[in-house]
Amino acid sequence: MERIRRIGALAYGATCYAIFFAAFLYLIGFVGNFVVPKSIDSGVAGPLGAALLVNTALLLLFGLQHSVMARPGFKSVFTRIVPPSLERSTYVLASSVALILLFWLWRPMPTPLFALEGEIARGAAIATYFLGYGLVLYSTFLIDHFDLFGLRQVSLRALGKGYTEKRFATPALYKLIRHPIYVGWFVTFWAAPTFSVGHLLFASVMTGYMLVAIPLEERDLAAQLGEPYRSWRARTPAFLPRIGRARGTRSPGAVREAR
Repeated sequence: MERIRRIGALAYGATCYAIFFAAFLYLIGFVGNFVVPKSIDSGVAGPLGAALLVNTALLLLFGLQHSVMARPGFKSVFTRIVPPSLERSTYVLASSVALILLFWLWRPMPTPLFALEGEIARGAAIATYFLGYGLVLYSTFLIDHFDLFGLRQVSLRALGKGYTEKRFATPALYKLIRHPIYVGWFVTFWAAPTFSVGHLLFASVMTGYMLVAIPLEERDLAAQLGEPYRSWRARTPAFLPRIGRARGTRSPGAVREAR
């Protein structure tokens, strides 16, 4: 029976990850208006007020889920209901479902606010857009992509091993800034050759959510990790590196900041 539970947990974690990755790929097309059947500006526009209300509610729903489920207090209660090895996968699944709901129910607000002219300018904006996603993915692998999205937890359980927190450090970009993943998201949300009303709403609310979430995360990490984390936070800028200053000191809390 225990073996069946382990295999079931592994299958559950793999399914959650697959749903996340599909939603992530769709997000690229949705925000960038590429390929996907429904994007941020596709479809027939309805009343602006109704679209503004519905779209804002969808964005806030995603933000609330993403932030509340990440708090230590919620996790301590939630892991009384689900096994700790499945907590991260369930968080990933819930985030993916909230994102899929946003794709499905989003109401287009396609009125253009500005559009870049010329192939070079538009090409540069699109390249920057994809660069942001590359930065997001690269940063997740720096801090252990598979642990961040729950696969390591279920894999260890399937092997009959207990989960242990990894020894965190400040690899590569984390020597320079505290939030490379957030920087990647900022870039993707604001880099666009054509900026519509809907795109502005999406970028503004998501940016606002991240700026609110970051202090909450840093507060939790400071309480959990103590002085080593606070020292690293004090000497490392949040988003833009300080040019000309070395960042070689390792810290046990740097990687957890990306969560």
